[in-house]
Amino acid sequence: MSLSVVLRMFKVLMLDYAQVLFSGNARSVILPGERGVFEILNFHSPIVSMLNEGDVIIDGEVFPIRRGIVNFYHSELIALVER
Repeated sequence: MSLSVVLRMFKVLMLDYAQVLFSGNARSVILPGERGVFEILNFHSPIVSMLNEGDVIIDGEVFPIRRGIVNFYHSELIALVER
């Protein structure tokens, strides 16, 4: 796999019940999953996961959360979280 594939960006939308917390493109999203912390890069397999309390890190920007759910499909990540 070439470096250009790994660094390719994908769409990210993270919101809570009241507002959009992040909307844009990212190269990496690190999430506190139900079975441990995991990272999403472009071309990751489709996934739906519950999120536990911890930090969502989008290209180095940290968003603390209490819980949530994430869906990644066709290079688009949507996270619904509670802060």
